[in-house]
Amino acid sequence: MTTVADSRSTRRDRRPRTRIQTANRQIILDAALQVFAASGFRGATVDRIAAQAGMSKPNLLYYFRSKDEIYRQVLESTLATWLAPLERLDPAGDPIAEIAGYIRHKLEMSRQMPEASRLFANEVLHGAPAIGEFLRGPLRDLVARKAAVIRGWIDEGRLAPVDPVHLIFMIWATTQHYADFDVQVRAVLGEQGDTVAAAEETVLAVFLNGLRPRR
Repeated sequence: MTTVADSRSTRRDRRPRTRIQTANRQIILDAALQVFAASGFRGATVDRIAAQAGMSKPNLLYYFRSKDEIYRQVLESTLATWLAPLERLDPAGDPIAEIAGYIRHKLEMSRQMPEASRLFANEVLHGAPAIGEFLRGPLRDLVARKAAVIRGWIDEGRLAPVDPVHLIFMIWATTQHYADFDVQVRAVLGEQGDTVAAAEETVLAVFLNGLRPRR
């Protein structure tokens, strides 16, 4: 049943947002990303998100009705950003250059937005209750389309024969490792510097040398 409050919220959501409203929503989403990445969905609370955002709980609830709504909004934004470099893989480009560019983008995202990767990892580790349909639908379709691009390059003799889907999985696993397991990486290396920058040359060499066609 739709309540009067729900109807008011729906009408409010449909009204054009002011610049301040847009800015405040982004502040909330940025704060929520930090909290969800650190504590997971169950450990996060609206109070903690409000505190991280530097606003009162009632003010936050003016923009988002519940923790569930905030979580879904954060995940949707994260997924759109995280998958954009794969979407841009160009069939008309040079295969090695395209894959190298994709790996660099993914490493840079691990450097700049580690919380986004950790949030996604936490969601999947808990069975993907919020994004299961997305994984089985749009994500699966995107991977299939880009795997077809890679398979086309292989068929043309421009890449070594590999399984395209597992190649994509390997790129995800390797690049996001530096975000998801940052504490472990730093502990093993015994340093506090830019671990992603230190890894880039080796990661690219392993992938690209393995993908270059054998003559």
